[in-house]
Amino acid sequence: MDPTKGIPKIVRISRGQFDPARADEVRRTLSAGEQALHAAIAPLRGLRGFYAAIDDEAGSVVNVSVWGSYEDARQMDTLAEMRAQRGPVEQAGVTFEAIVNYETLWST
Repeated sequence: MDPTKGIPKIVRISRGQFDPARADEVRRTLSAGEQALHAAIAPLRGLRGFYAAIDDEAGSVVNVSVWGSYEDARQMDTLAEMRAQRGPVEQAGVTFEAIVNYETLWST
């Protein structure tokens, strides 16, 4: 039996770090881009869910998205609206790690 049958195949993680003293600025910047990003991301092929989250105390942000395939997840690599938001978020002090697409092994 395939433990991944019927579940999304790819979990995409984008992580960033920032000085916790700038948490309010980072939060405002991320929130300001929500409307444009939501409108661009929601209709993408294979999207099962997208989450943007922040940990003020740790100085960390994460975008987690779940996709039907690697090809579906890679649509984010060239999404103009996402690329446009990166500059303001970096100006707010966020330094991003390399984005990783993980293959789902199992879920609950």
